[in-house]
Amino acid sequence: MEKRNLIMEKMKMESANITDMNIDKIAALFPNCITETADENGKLKKAINFEMLRAMLSEDIAEGDEAYEFTWVGKKAAIAEANRPIRKTLRPCVEESVNWDTTENLYIEGDNLEVLKLLQETYLGKVKMIYIDPPYNTGKDFIYTDNFEQNARDYMENSGQYDEEGNRMVQNTESNGRFHTDWLNKIYPRLRIAKDLLASDGVIVISISYREVHHLVAMCESLFGGHQVVTVTVQTSGGKPSGGFNYLHEYLVWIVPKDFIANPVEAWGGKDRTPFEGLTLSTFDKEQRPNQAYPIFIDEKTGLLTGVGASLQELIGSGKYTGDKLNYVYDYSCAPIGSVAIWPVTAKGKDCVWRQIPERILSDWKKGYIKVTRNSNSKNQNQYSIQYLPSGVIEKIENGELEVIGHESNAPTLIFGANRTVGGQIPTIWLDKDNFTVNGTQGFKDLFPENDKLFDYSKPIALMKTILQATSNSDDFILDFFSGSATTAHAVMQLNAEDGGHRKFIMVQLPEKTDEKKEAYKAGYKNICEIGKERIRRAGRKIKEDAGLTAPADLDIGFRCLRLDESNMKPVYYTPEETQQQDLFSLVDNVKSDRTPEDLLFQVMLDLGVLLSSPIEATEIAGKKVFNVANGFLLACFDHDVTDETVKAIAQMKPYYAVFRDSSMANDSVATNFDQIFETYSPDTVRKVL
Repeated sequence: MEKRNLIMEKMKMESANITDMNIDKIAALFPNCITETADENGKLKKAINFEMLRAMLSEDIAEGDEAYEFTWVGKKAAIAEANRPIRKTLRPCVEESVNWDTTENLYIEGDNLEVLKLLQETYLGKVKMIYIDPPYNTGKDFIYTDNFEQNARDYMENSGQYDEEGNRMVQNTESNGRFHTDWLNKIYPRLRIAKDLLASDGVIVISISYREVHHLVAMCESLFGGHQVVTVTVQTSGGKPSGGFNYLHEYLVWIVPKDFIANPVEAWGGKDRTPFEGLTLSTFDKEQRPNQAYPIFIDEKTGLLTGVGASLQELIGSGKYTGDKLNYVYDYSCAPIGSVAIWPVTAKGKDCVWRQIPERILSDWKKGYIKVTRNSNSKNQNQYSIQYLPSGVIEKIENGELEVIGHESNAPTLIFGANRTVGGQIPTIWLDKDNFTVNGTQGFKDLFPENDKLFDYSKPIALMKTILQATSNSDDFILDFFSGSATTAHAVMQLNAEDGGHRKFIMVQLPEKTDEKKEAYKAGYKNICEIGKERIRRAGRKIKEDAGLTAPADLDIGFRCLRLDESNMKPVYYTPEETQQQDLFSLVDNVKSDRTPEDLLFQVMLDLGVLLSSPIEATEIAGKKVFNVANGFLLACFDHDVTDETVKAIAQMKPYYAVFRDSSMANDSVATNFDQIFETYSPDTVRKVL
């Protein structure tokens, strides 16, 4: 095995620098386009020689005015903001969590842009479904003000909009000349980072109103190249207009891969939707495809396919038909005795052609890929309908993805088990009353009967369950970074209870202060996060109680609560060259004095890309506290005065990562022996220090 590391490396302890990563990608493709330049401190750093890159791509460069691009004032700054690294961390809040040791769910308090940056490495390409319900830009709601170069005091002085947690939110009024651009500038960097978290077959669904839906679609089309961006209309109210237009609908913007197939949803036709599809192909006609205009013969008694007749092309070739192809009248009398003929005719009675040539029909019938059913459509002259398995479904069968459990009793037609891999169609207009906003509000009130005015306009559970059913599978990560009242978390737990799934949620919410005049504040909920966490606690208990003995034994109704904060490390950790000689004595330890070993552990997990839901076991080795994360994947010790005994015990466990404080070693002898111990017992362990 190739050795991965031989010496202890210092951890960077900051979010990924997307700009540097992009430069590295370009360097790998075009090394001669990389040069050096000085940063603001005079240090040399990599840079791109755009003139050289332009020359390398001269034939594929679109000149500015000639290329279409959806843009707005501030877009470049929004891109730069998405790429800019931050020095923040997530601190564990065990006392506010539920089932901390066993849960795989996360609830994160903090600015979602900063949180997304921290999650980039850990959840890169791991999230199957992202749902968000961002501010609709009504002119009355609030938007984030992303100016991370200002500290809290400066921001207070400049804007006057802040709270004790340093939240950065301002009201975006319609009188603002940048009303739409400000909203776009806040959504864009968040979606840009979310894109990286998304799995290759992942889906993003965004709730939005009429005010910004057109801008959002245009932005997503430019941001998610290669994906399909579609809009679903959801009726949210049963109200009727009185003299004018009422806004009774909202929109779901779906961002899905080009080859996306939704999971079958019971509300849209059942979980066991047949994989067979109608055989007619109305996009072509008899003139274009005369070889696919032919009769199929069905036995009158058994309903089995017995053969095919001559195609229009064959009739013309033999001289039996000499007229215009489009004028040919399908002949139902051509069937042999005891059989009936069916021709390619649409549901509305219009002539068309079959999808397949006669030879393929006969071959697929023998293989069980053809299904014959009696036709109940009185407008169609055919007594039977022909259905077939598309090539994609046949491929799933051959790959073992779609279970075949037998054949029909009197026919070769295949019978399938649960057809979840087959997929279903997503309706573009959702009129189900279960999706009405009033049901979401009532569902929330049911959990808080003592006060029915805590939270308005919560999303209906039924709506969220439908989205989850269509887009996620049993073990997927579900992310909502505008979690609000935590409806998404509630829906994940509810769906898992119903289908035995193990979906894991990641909720992110800014601790936005509640209005002191509103019932939520009076009831003791000082910010929205407190409401969301309490909802998850109550919903989890209710789901488990309602399910009773039928509840899955491993149903996860807990969550780990984490809170965004400044880095655990002192400034000297990042810029030691700026430290004055007289300050060195006070900075022997580069960790802030108020931080716990658990705080350090989570920042290390973020830096190394270890799932924040990983099992964590704290043990004692030679009197020192050692964290065992993900069953030996990461071992970390942040105690001081670590001896050879502790180092040896950790090395013998052969972790992938071993992490210590820079000041952990008891003496110079231990520091000297450190690498030799690991070389002896676990040479492939990656060793890191804070």
